[in-house]
Amino acid sequence: MDLNYDKYIIAFSGGKDSVALVLYLLDLGIDPAKIELWHHDIDGNDNAFMDWECTHDYCQKFADAFGLQIYFSWKEGGFKREMLRDNQRTAPTWFEAPGNILKKVGGIVGKLATRLKFPQVAVDLKVRWCSAYLKIDVCSIAIRNQERFNGLKTVVLSGERGEESSARSRYKILEVDRSDSRNGKLKRHVDRWRPLRDWKESEVWHIIKKYRVRVHPCYYMGWSRCSCKFCIFGNADQFASAFSVSPDQGNEIMSYEELFGVTIKRNTDLRSLISCGNPYPNITKELAKLATSNIYDQQIIFNTNEEWVLPAGAYGESCGPQ
Repeated sequence: MDLNYDKYIIAFSGGKDSVALVLYLLDLGIDPAKIELWHHDIDGNDNAFMDWECTHDYCQKFADAFGLQIYFSWKEGGFKREMLRDNQRTAPTWFEAPGNILKKVGGIVGKLATRLKFPQVAVDLKVRWCSAYLKIDVCSIAIRNQERFNGLKTVVLSGERGEESSARSRYKILEVDRSDSRNGKLKRHVDRWRPLRDWKESEVWHIIKKYRVRVHPCYYMGWSRCSCKFCIFGNADQFASAFSVSPDQGNEIMSYEELFGVTIKRNTDLRSLISCGNPYPNITKELAKLATSNIYDQQIIFNTNEEWVLPAGAYGESCGPQ
């Protein structure tokens, strides 16, 4: 593959696969000055509703540890505002740009629509709108609305792996990104690259161990995926674990199920699902406090006198998109 790109944008969730993406580029010898980490804050600038409180700062500390630039973006009002749309337009998108510039785009025109329900557990991104509206669209909007990408050759990397689902196994490794305009006046060349599509989970943990990276605290508590704390794809044990860590957050989510009259799982309500699950045994007060804090105060790279330990959640239940 031709690696002659001006910019390498990594969709950086803070999870193991996006961490592996960064380390893979470093292994390839890509100039760190060309690499940008982009993290989309699911809950916007509001208090945590679905996501982990520590994720934003973990991503910042990871970028700092490797001397990389990171930019944050979000849908105004985050997950909750989009979920509560009632004959309204989707909210504006905010994103950071070089020079400590913060830009706001959209929210003025567009179709009026009503949601008043959680994203549905499905492959179709039209109904599983959290991925489309809070991540994919936010990234595309940020690229399209920055002149600095015009005339450049840019690649956006994301960490989907075919081992996770049959749908992901069919994703193209390299294709034209939705923000591309190489044949237009702007000559904005943007590719989408999924270099980990054929990787096994063992390869992900191998490269993380090689660089001695301390991963997101959710993995040490037992989660196998670092998505939202209350990810709609979670099973009974995962939701029970999330509720044990953040009961107030869980109760708020359950109250919306009751308000909407539409559950996340369709065949059961969240309260019943939690009652059937068992919290992960590796959850400790210290890890729970770290994961639910806005400040991540651990070193990203283990000291040489520390042993790198495989997290409890490694090789666990995936509970992700199918």
